[in-house]
Amino acid sequence: MKLAANLSMLFTELPLAERIRAATEAGFAGVEIQFPYEVPAHELKAALQAAGLPLVLINLPAGDLMTGGPGLAAVPERQAEFDAALAQALVYAAGVRPRFVNVLPGRLAEGVSREAALETLVGNLRRSAEAFAPLGIRVLAEAINPLDMPGFLINTPDDLIGLVEAVDHPNFAAQLDLYHMARQGLDLPASVAALGGRIGHVQFADCPGRGAPGSGSVDFAAALAALREAGYDGWLAAEYRPGEAGTAASLEWLGQWRSR
Repeated sequence: MKLAANLSMLFTELPLAERIRAATEAGFAGVEIQFPYEVPAHELKAALQAAGLPLVLINLPAGDLMTGGPGLAAVPERQAEFDAALAQALVYAAGVRPRFVNVLPGRLAEGVSREAALETLVGNLRRSAEAFAPLGIRVLAEAINPLDMPGFLINTPDDLIGLVEAVDHPNFAAQLDLYHMARQGLDLPASVAALGGRIGHVQFADCPGRGAPGSGSVDFAAALAALREAGYDGWLAAEYRPGEAGTAASLEWLGQWRSR
Protein backbone atom coordinates (compact mmCIF):
# COMPACT_ATOMS: atom_id res chain seq x y z
CA MET A 1 0.00 0.00 0.00
CA LYS A 2 1.16 3.52 -0.88
CA LEU A 3 0.51 6.78 0.95
CA ALA A 4 -0.98 9.86 -0.74
CA ALA A 5 -1.65 13.34 0.61
CA ASN A 6 -5.01 14.99 -0.02
CA LEU A 7 -3.92 18.51 -0.93
CA SER A 8 -7.39 19.96 -0.43
CA MET A 9 -6.89 19.39 3.30
CA LEU A 10 -3.12 19.10 3.81
CA PHE A 11 -0.46 21.77 3.25
CA THR A 12 -3.22 24.31 2.59
CA GLU A 13 -1.03 27.07 4.05
CA LEU A 14 0.85 26.88 0.73
CA PRO A 15 -0.12 27.57 -2.91
CA LEU A 16 -1.04 24.39 -4.79
CA ALA A 17 2.27 23.95 -6.64
CA GLU A 18 4.14 24.29 -3.35
CA ARG A 19 1.79 21.81 -1.69
CA ILE A 20 2.80 19.22 -4.27
CA ARG A 21 6.47 19.85 -3.55
CA ALA A 22 5.87 19.77 0.21
CA ALA A 23 4.09 16.42 -0.10
CA THR A 24 7.02 14.79 -1.86
CA GLU A 25 9.49 16.30 0.61
CA ALA A 26 7.42 14.92 3.50
CA GLY A 27 7.59 11.42 2.03
CA PHE A 28 4.21 10.92 0.37
CA ALA A 29 4.20 8.79 -2.79
CA GLY A 30 1.28 10.56 -4.46
CA VAL A 31 -1.32 13.31 -4.09
CA GLU A 32 -5.03 13.78 -4.59
CA ILE A 33 -7.03 16.98 -5.01
CA GLN A 34 -10.76 17.14 -4.48
CA PHE A 35 -11.71 19.81 -7.04
CA PRO A 36 -8.64 21.05 -8.97
CA TYR A 37 -10.52 22.64 -11.86
CA GLU A 38 -9.58 26.25 -11.12
CA VAL A 39 -5.97 25.34 -11.93
CA PRO A 40 -5.39 24.83 -15.68
CA ALA A 41 -4.67 21.18 -16.40
CA HIS A 42 -1.32 21.93 -18.04
CA GLU A 43 -0.15 23.85 -14.96
CA LEU A 44 -1.12 21.06 -12.59
CA LYS A 45 0.52 18.48 -14.84
CA ALA A 46 3.76 20.49 -14.91
CA ALA A 47 3.80 20.81 -11.11
CA LEU A 48 3.24 17.07 -10.70
CA GLN A 49 5.98 16.24 -13.16
CA ALA A 50 8.41 18.62 -11.45
CA ALA A 51 7.76 16.89 -8.11
CA GLY A 52 7.78 13.41 -9.61
CA LEU A 53 4.42 12.53 -8.03
CA PRO A 54 1.38 10.82 -9.55
CA LEU A 55 -2.08 12.34 -9.21
CA VAL A 56 -4.07 9.64 -7.50
CA LEU A 57 -7.59 11.08 -7.47
CA ILE A 58 -9.83 14.01 -8.31
CA ASN A 59 -13.58 14.46 -7.80
CA LEU A 60 -16.09 15.02 -10.52
CA PRO A 61 -17.58 18.54 -10.15
CA ALA A 62 -20.43 18.26 -7.66
CA GLY A 63 -22.46 21.43 -8.11
CA ASP A 64 -23.78 22.81 -4.84
CA LEU A 65 -22.98 19.75 -2.72
CA MET A 66 -20.19 21.37 -0.70
CA THR A 67 -22.39 24.37 0.14
CA GLY A 68 -25.31 22.35 1.47
CA GLY A 69 -27.17 21.37 -1.69
CA PRO A 70 -27.92 17.91 -3.08
CA GLY A 71 -25.20 17.93 -5.71
CA LEU A 72 -25.67 16.56 -9.21
CA ALA A 73 -25.25 12.80 -9.46
CA ALA A 74 -28.56 11.66 -7.93
CA VAL A 75 -30.95 14.44 -8.92
CA PRO A 76 -33.07 13.58 -12.00
CA GLU A 77 -33.79 17.25 -12.74
CA ARG A 78 -30.07 18.03 -12.85
CA GLN A 79 -29.14 15.53 -15.52
CA ALA A 80 -27.93 18.21 -17.92
CA GLU A 81 -25.72 19.70 -15.20
CA PHE A 82 -24.28 16.29 -14.42
CA ASP A 83 -23.59 15.67 -18.10
CA ALA A 84 -21.70 18.98 -18.26
CA ALA A 85 -19.70 18.07 -15.15
CA LEU A 86 -18.80 14.71 -16.66
CA ALA A 87 -17.67 16.36 -19.89
CA GLN A 88 -15.55 18.87 -17.95
CA ALA A 89 -13.93 16.15 -15.88
CA LEU A 90 -13.18 14.02 -18.93
CA VAL A 91 -11.31 16.87 -20.62
CA TYR A 92 -9.44 17.77 -17.43
CA ALA A 93 -8.57 14.17 -16.58
CA ALA A 94 -7.25 13.57 -20.09
CA GLY A 95 -4.65 16.24 -19.32
CA VAL A 96 -3.65 15.37 -15.74
CA ARG A 97 -4.32 11.60 -15.81
CA PRO A 98 -5.46 10.78 -12.27
CA ARG A 99 -5.66 7.13 -11.32
CA PHE A 100 -9.25 7.61 -10.10
CA VAL A 101 -12.21 9.96 -10.43
CA ASN A 102 -14.59 10.05 -7.48
CA VAL A 103 -18.26 10.77 -8.23
CA LEU A 104 -19.93 12.01 -5.05
CA PRO A 105 -23.45 10.55 -4.74
CA GLY A 106 -24.77 13.67 -3.00
CA ARG A 107 -27.72 14.32 -0.73
CA LEU A 108 -31.28 13.15 -1.28
CA ALA A 109 -32.93 16.13 -2.96
CA GLU A 110 -36.20 17.54 -1.69
CA GLY A 111 -39.16 16.06 -3.52
CA VAL A 112 -37.16 13.13 -4.94
CA SER A 113 -37.80 9.60 -3.71
CA ARG A 114 -34.83 7.51 -2.61
CA GLU A 115 -35.66 5.01 -5.35
CA ALA A 116 -35.58 7.69 -8.07
CA ALA A 117 -32.37 9.18 -6.68
CA LEU A 118 -30.64 5.79 -6.64
CA GLU A 119 -31.84 4.99 -10.16
CA THR A 120 -30.39 8.29 -11.40
CA LEU A 121 -27.16 7.75 -9.47
CA VAL A 122 -26.64 4.22 -10.78
CA GLY A 123 -27.17 5.38 -14.36
CA ASN A 124 -24.75 8.28 -13.97
CA LEU A 125 -22.10 6.10 -12.36
CA ARG A 126 -22.39 3.49 -15.09
CA ARG A 127 -22.08 6.16 -17.79
CA SER A 128 -19.11 7.69 -16.00
CA ALA A 129 -17.37 4.33 -15.67
CA GLU A 130 -17.87 3.72 -19.37
CA ALA A 131 -16.66 7.22 -20.32
CA PHE A 132 -13.43 7.08 -18.31
CA ALA A 133 -12.53 3.50 -19.25
CA PRO A 134 -10.71 4.46 -22.51
CA LEU A 135 -8.47 6.77 -20.45
CA GLY A 136 -7.55 3.98 -18.05
CA ILE A 137 -9.11 5.96 -15.17
CA ARG A 138 -11.29 4.09 -12.69
CA VAL A 139 -14.49 5.64 -11.36
CA LEU A 140 -15.32 5.49 -7.66
CA ALA A 141 -18.10 6.50 -5.28
CA GLU A 142 -17.86 6.83 -1.52
CA ALA A 143 -20.07 6.55 1.54
CA ILE A 144 -20.15 9.64 3.77
CA ASN A 145 -21.47 9.69 7.31
CA PRO A 146 -24.87 11.39 7.82
CA LEU A 147 -23.70 13.19 10.98
CA ASP A 148 -21.25 15.43 9.14
CA MET A 149 -23.35 15.57 5.97
CA PRO A 150 -27.04 15.04 6.79
CA GLY A 151 -29.10 13.60 4.00
CA PHE A 152 -26.17 12.03 2.15
CA LEU A 153 -27.51 9.20 0.03
CA ILE A 154 -24.82 6.57 0.60
CA ASN A 155 -23.63 6.05 4.20
CA THR A 156 -22.59 2.48 5.03
CA PRO A 157 -20.62 -0.45 3.60
CA ASP A 158 -23.94 -2.12 2.78
CA ASP A 159 -24.98 0.99 0.82
CA LEU A 160 -21.71 0.82 -1.12
CA ILE A 161 -22.06 -2.89 -1.80
CA GLY A 162 -25.54 -2.35 -3.18
CA LEU A 163 -24.28 0.50 -5.34
CA VAL A 164 -21.36 -1.47 -6.79
CA GLU A 165 -23.64 -4.39 -7.56
CA ALA A 166 -26.27 -2.15 -9.16
CA VAL A 167 -23.75 -0.29 -11.36
CA ASP A 168 -22.20 -3.62 -12.34
CA HIS A 169 -19.32 -2.20 -14.39
CA PRO A 170 -15.70 -3.40 -14.29
CA ASN A 171 -14.44 0.19 -14.27
CA PHE A 172 -16.37 1.11 -11.11
CA ALA A 173 -15.41 0.43 -7.48
CA ALA A 174 -16.04 1.57 -3.92
CA GLN A 175 -14.03 4.29 -2.25
CA LEU A 176 -13.73 3.48 1.45
CA ASP A 177 -13.12 6.38 3.83
CA LEU A 178 -12.21 4.95 7.23
CA TYR A 179 -13.11 8.19 8.99
CA HIS A 180 -16.67 8.18 7.70
CA MET A 181 -17.15 4.59 8.90
CA ALA A 182 -15.67 5.34 12.34
CA ARG A 183 -17.78 8.50 12.68
CA GLN A 184 -20.87 6.28 12.52
CA GLY A 185 -19.48 3.90 15.12
CA LEU A 186 -19.00 1.12 12.58
CA ASP A 187 -16.38 -1.57 13.09
CA LEU A 188 -13.56 -0.86 10.62
CA PRO A 189 -12.23 -4.41 10.11
CA ALA A 190 -15.80 -5.63 9.62
CA SER A 191 -16.45 -2.81 7.13
CA VAL A 192 -13.33 -3.73 5.18
CA ALA A 193 -14.22 -7.42 5.21
CA ALA A 194 -17.75 -6.72 4.00
CA LEU A 195 -16.54 -4.67 1.03
CA GLY A 196 -13.64 -7.01 0.24
CA GLY A 197 -12.58 -6.90 -3.38
CA ARG A 198 -15.00 -4.09 -4.17
CA ILE A 199 -12.59 -1.53 -2.64
CA GLY A 200 -10.80 0.57 -5.24
CA HIS A 201 -9.35 3.31 -3.04
CA VAL A 202 -9.00 4.14 0.68
CA GLN A 203 -8.93 7.46 2.53
CA PHE A 204 -8.41 7.99 6.25
CA ALA A 205 -8.51 10.39 9.19
CA ASP A 206 -8.76 9.76 12.91
CA CYS A 207 -12.02 10.02 14.82
CA PRO A 208 -13.35 11.94 16.62
CA GLY A 209 -12.17 15.24 15.20
CA ARG A 210 -11.06 14.15 11.72
CA GLY A 211 -7.45 14.81 12.68
CA ALA A 212 -4.17 13.02 12.01
CA PRO A 213 -3.69 9.40 13.06
CA GLY A 214 -3.06 9.34 16.78
CA SER A 215 -5.30 12.32 17.53
CA GLY A 216 -8.39 10.15 18.10
CA SER A 217 -9.31 6.60 18.95
CA VAL A 218 -9.29 4.77 15.60
CA ASP A 219 -7.37 1.49 15.66
CA PHE A 220 -5.54 1.95 12.38
CA ALA A 221 -3.37 -1.12 12.90
CA ALA A 222 -6.48 -3.29 12.89
CA ALA A 223 -7.92 -1.49 9.87
CA LEU A 224 -4.71 -1.85 7.86
CA ALA A 225 -4.45 -5.52 8.81
CA ALA A 226 -8.00 -6.03 7.57
CA LEU A 227 -7.14 -4.31 4.28
CA ARG A 228 -4.16 -6.61 3.81
CA GLU A 229 -6.32 -9.61 4.67
CA ALA A 230 -8.83 -8.46 2.04
CA GLY A 231 -6.05 -8.33 -0.55
CA TYR A 232 -6.04 -4.55 -0.87
CA ASP A 233 -2.70 -3.23 -2.12
CA GLY A 234 -3.67 0.21 -3.41
CA TRP A 235 -3.44 3.78 -2.18
CA LEU A 236 -4.06 5.09 1.33
CA ALA A 237 -4.88 8.79 1.13
CA ALA A 238 -4.52 11.06 4.16
CA GLU A 239 -7.57 13.33 4.16
CA TYR A 240 -7.57 14.93 7.59
CA ARG A 241 -7.56 18.34 9.27
CA PRO A 242 -4.00 19.02 10.45
CA GLY A 243 -4.90 21.65 13.04
CA GLU A 244 -3.68 25.16 13.73
CA ALA A 245 -0.01 24.11 13.96
CA GLY A 246 -0.03 23.19 10.26
CA THR A 247 0.51 20.03 8.28
CA ALA A 248 4.22 19.55 9.01
CA ALA A 249 3.51 19.41 12.73
CA SER A 250 0.84 16.74 12.19
CA LEU A 251 3.05 14.21 10.41
CA GLU A 252 4.46 12.25 13.34
CA TRP A 253 2.49 9.21 12.17
CA LEU A 254 3.91 9.22 8.65
CA GLY A 255 7.32 7.67 9.35
CA GLN A 256 5.79 4.79 11.27
CA TRP A 257 3.23 4.09 8.55
CA ARG A 258 5.90 4.19 5.85
CA SER A 259 8.04 1.71 7.77
CA ARG A 260 5.17 -0.77 7.65
